[in-house]
Amino acid sequence: MDKMRMESENIQQDNVAKIAALFPNCVTEARGEDGHLKKAINFELLKQMLSDSVIDGDEAYEFTWVGKKASIVEANRPIRKTLRPVKADSVNWDTTENLYIEGDNLEVLKLLQESYLGKVKMIYIDPPYNTGNDFIYNDDFKMSSEDYADESGEVDAEGNRMFKNTDSNGRFHSDWCSMIYSRLMLARNLLSKDGVIFISIDEHEDSNLKKICDEIYGRANYIGDIVWESTTQPINAGSAQFGLQKKTEPIIVYAKQKENIKGFVLKETDNGLKYPHVGKYGPCRFEIIEKSDAGSYSRPSMKFQILGQYPREGKRWQIGEETARQLEREGKVEIVDGIVKKAVYPEDEKDKKQYVPFWSFFDAKQYGTAQTGKDELNEVMETAMGFDTVKPIALIKSIIFHMGENNIILDFFSGSATTAHAVMQLNAEDGGHRKFIMVQLPEETDEKSEAFKAGYKNICEIGKERIRRAAKKIHQDNPDATFDDGFRVLKLDDTNMKDVYYAAGDYSQDLVSMFESNVKPDRTDLDLLFGCLLDWGLPLSLPYTSEIIDGCKVHTYNDGDLIACFDENMPESVIKTIAKRQPLRAVFRDSSFASSPEKINVGEIFKLLAPDTRVKVI
Repeated sequence: MDKMRMESENIQQDNVAKIAALFPNCVTEARGEDGHLKKAINFELLKQMLSDSVIDGDEAYEFTWVGKKASIVEANRPIRKTLRPVKADSVNWDTTENLYIEGDNLEVLKLLQESYLGKVKMIYIDPPYNTGNDFIYNDDFKMSSEDYADESGEVDAEGNRMFKNTDSNGRFHSDWCSMIYSRLMLARNLLSKDGVIFISIDEHEDSNLKKICDEIYGRANYIGDIVWESTTQPINAGSAQFGLQKKTEPIIVYAKQKENIKGFVLKETDNGLKYPHVGKYGPCRFEIIEKSDAGSYSRPSMKFQILGQYPREGKRWQIGEETARQLEREGKVEIVDGIVKKAVYPEDEKDKKQYVPFWSFFDAKQYGTAQTGKDELNEVMETAMGFDTVKPIALIKSIIFHMGENNIILDFFSGSATTAHAVMQLNAEDGGHRKFIMVQLPEETDEKSEAFKAGYKNICEIGKERIRRAAKKIHQDNPDATFDDGFRVLKLDDTNMKDVYYAAGDYSQDLVSMFESNVKPDRTDLDLLFGCLLDWGLPLSLPYTSEIIDGCKVHTYNDGDLIACFDENMPESVIKTIAKRQPLRAVFRDSSFASSPEKINVGEIFKLLAPDTRVKVI
């Protein structure tokens, strides 16, 4: 039986494998930093294979900065972390399909690479705008605490390293670009083929952000900018009163693969089709059937008589002669104000629907302002939270609507959880089945803030409580609505496994055998189960059951996608019972088997009773 990896996907080695599939002669072996052999690329040979497409020298069009290469390496580097369930903070744990994840979003995105690869339809993020006061992330995880303290002076209780990127910093823009680049790289992997990412930003980094997105997503996948009227109140004091005052903020929109987007969901208009004129058969509207005859539009064959008239000077007909004669026979062309026009009657388009376009301008009257978002948060929390940059619910709700009714929505800078609020609100209104994944670093609240005084020690506590309160309010406002008002809370933590699990080569066999278990003593069955889900790439929001079989606790995930038992000294009867159910996957604790023959016996049982089941141990 194979051991589970228990670390995030090694994206670097996956990329090597993709190159190997195309150019197997360019793949060799090299000794890594750990002394072990691994697959590597012979770049000189690869350059020869691509000789006509390789850039020689330094001249190339690209966007770069200090730290860019390091950010790419960091995005690809695997980590030994896990997500631990927190049922006490969750709502409707057993039934909900929503997730709230606490932790550094770079590490969380790494852990989600397999479970949600290509499954997220929409990503919305509102990252730090890099105004000089925003907290951004220092992703050099190899720093000692002393070195980091010297650099930033800020480390939270969980060891998450954060610093304020002030504009006096010589790497002011570089640090921000490195922070966002690695995260957008990983985010792209999670998007479905028809997935779209929406990114709120302001003028501090909008140009840099577009260049980064052009590189990661491709310029051809740029959809456009939404312009949001974020304020209607001018500044009437100081020098700002006489300056150019900002009224809007952009939301940059990119697709994973633009060619796979067949169109956004649109709302039907309430106005309906209008028929202001009276024709031969009653109320109608008249359409001009001429178009320009200039340049490439010129068609001599489209200049003929209709009702005895030729097209006007410089024009030609839009319809062919056969169609024109049919309309004449039906009496559906008329001369109106000297121009030949087509009469369109209600019965001609009884099945035609009118839609409200997905406009790129979001006005404050319809979608709210930053102040609206702030007021909405304070209202639902029943106290001033101290957030000044909250997006209004209507803004996020509208974007989500255009993406469809049954999707996964990811926000890995979730802040006060406006996106989760908007998902629930929209589901309640239209009966949709959208699911959210919120990711937020547990940044501590200011001790002087009203939020701290109200008992919220970090932003995650605010976000979770907002979701709880928002769900109750939505139920009150929509008593007949049914929607998923729960969420599973998961917290980023170190791996469930002891170090010996990863470094067995550093220990003698006798020493290894002395360990009672390779699992850390503070980890529960639920911790181990969710660690296995990540390792095996299963979604984290599916239902599971637990039962006792011959004194052992057995967990069945999503009706047999995985069955796990982590008990020590597991009897053979339990193994046979699990095998008879023929799950897709089965996992056990390595220390459950006292000897190699016992492991071999497990393999033989599954070969006999469940030959298609993949069996692993932790």
